[in-house]
Amino acid sequence: MDLFAAAASKDMRGQPLAERMRPRTLGELVGQAHLLGPGKLLRRALEARELPSLILWGPPGTGKTTLGRLLAAEARARFVPLSAVMAGVKELREAVAEAATRRDQQGERTVLFVDEIHRFNKAQQDALLPHVEAGTIVLIGATTENPSFEVNAALLSRAKVVVLQALSDADLRTVVDRALADKARGLGARDLEVAGEVRDLIVREARGDARRALATLEAAAAVAAPDADGRVAITAPVVEEAAQKKTLLYDKAGDEHYGVVSAFIKSLRGSDPDAAVYWMARMIEAGEDPLFVLRRLVIFAAEDIGVADARALSVATAALDAFRFIGLPEGILPMTQAAIYLATAPKSNTALTTYAKAKADVDAHGALPVPAHLRNASSGMAKALGWGAAYRYPHDFKGHYVREEYLPEAIRGHRYYTPTDSGDEREIAARQAELRRTTDDKK
Repeated sequence: MDLFAAAASKDMRGQPLAERMRPRTLGELVGQAHLLGPGKLLRRALEARELPSLILWGPPGTGKTTLGRLLAAEARARFVPLSAVMAGVKELREAVAEAATRRDQQGERTVLFVDEIHRFNKAQQDALLPHVEAGTIVLIGATTENPSFEVNAALLSRAKVVVLQALSDADLRTVVDRALADKARGLGARDLEVAGEVRDLIVREARGDARRALATLEAAAAVAAPDADGRVAITAPVVEEAAQKKTLLYDKAGDEHYGVVSAFIKSLRGSDPDAAVYWMARMIEAGEDPLFVLRRLVIFAAEDIGVADARALSVATAALDAFRFIGLPEGILPMTQAAIYLATAPKSNTALTTYAKAKADVDAHGALPVPAHLRNASSGMAKALGWGAAYRYPHDFKGHYVREEYLPEAIRGHRYYTPTDSGDEREIAARQAELRRTTDDKK
């Protein structure tokens, strides 16, 4: 080992295990065969030496930064990493200026890698456009959020979105085994004893995230104590201690947030109480504000149950009041009760569809005049105009009902509410039909 290699080795020992084990070639990269396998998109691009601008979208720990670095190396391009959290327009301009100089003077291409590109604002993203168009840089952006929502359309049109997948258990097992065997960069020199079932536990705890798997392994190796014979064994309790509480993938302002909320609402709508409570637990245990979940329950009760079971709205609002009164942790109980009730209640979205139909007429016809017989004759002039004169008071008639026109003349006869045959609406539909057959007999 020469002086430079020795210095590099020393520097590496101070780095986290995940950084030390970062793949150095595409051959070492684990997973993402759908992108790098024979005949696949990135493989074809590399073989043609034509690396396009890319947006790498995937969960944490799937190798976005590593892939960007390796793609640049394969394309024989200079790799310039920037973090969207730390960098601004000034840093972008400096990186682009240097890229232009190297291209013009040395014919060297530059891959500008922007980590967490979704954190760049519109102006910062716009600043990249002319340089991507001119070929001054090859942009590779990495994001955990849906680019359709977080990246400008103009920038998306100039870059190929590449979706990275969470690593499989088999992929993660390969990552863990490599780290335990590698004596130069990994933990192989320590000769740790890690049984197969313990390695599988580390894999399960990682949940598709290679960085998390290696961080857990490294922490477990640090806390594992040697036995009487000096052997160090990483056991399941040691792994659980190292992992502590599971950090659930859930960004309250990001794409995963909307995915979990969507699954929660769709489970309620699909009358699956088990799935509904599971997704609710995912949100709560990941640190979501319980009041956000409760607001969704109240909205759901009106939007997806409505008058099919009018008690649902009372249950949801009661759960909201109960939570505000007792707080956590006991407040989870009325929340769960409400989620179960709403999931198992009969469903109807007529509150939504009825308002939408009425709004459509309002939008189409504007402010139609109130029919004279429905107006109040609150003044002498109003009485002279005949306001209210032809109004028939329902309580004067049998069944407290009389046929009357309550809509403006231009939309008379329009029907907005059509009861379903679900829950209480079945009875409401029968009542409506009966009223339409009623004669206008006075009491």
